[in-house]
Amino acid sequence: MRILASLGLVAAIVCGTAVSANADEALEGKIKARQGYYQLVLSNAGPLFGMAKGDVEYDAAAASTAASNLKILSTLDTGSLWVAGTSKEEMPGKTRALKKIWDTYPAIGEKLEAFNKAVDAMAANAGSGLDGLRANIGALGAACKGCHDEFRADVF
Repeated sequence: MRILASLGLVAAIVCGTAVSANADEALEGKIKARQGYYQLVLSNAGPLFGMAKGDVEYDAAAASTAASNLKILSTLDTGSLWVAGTSKEEMPGKTRALKKIWDTYPAIGEKLEAFNKAVDAMAANAGSGLDGLRANIGALGAACKGCHDEFRADVF
């Protein structure tokens, strides 16, 4: 009887460890997907910032495409990527997202609104000339910075 109880305990520990490992993997998957989303945002915003600063030659078609891509990205519902338990404090070394995102929710929604508004303006004007791009790049940069400053750690 003692052997059966011990085997039962061992089985429970092994299964519990497996469930815990699977839960951690699922959370890490959410973090990776979230980071992938923001890599897409960066890969489209980066050229716009480069053109506005003069580091990259202005190209109306490329600016229009990048801004349109940002608009499409801004319409995606990324809520499922922001699972509680996926902050820097809870998963150190995996993310820079601060727990404040979840602790002060829905405050982050204001940052998202600012980003969406800036993206809409950029999408409407980025391909109209360098002046149109530059007239809207400040709001886009401010929207990104506003969220990063408040809700993202500098390091993992």
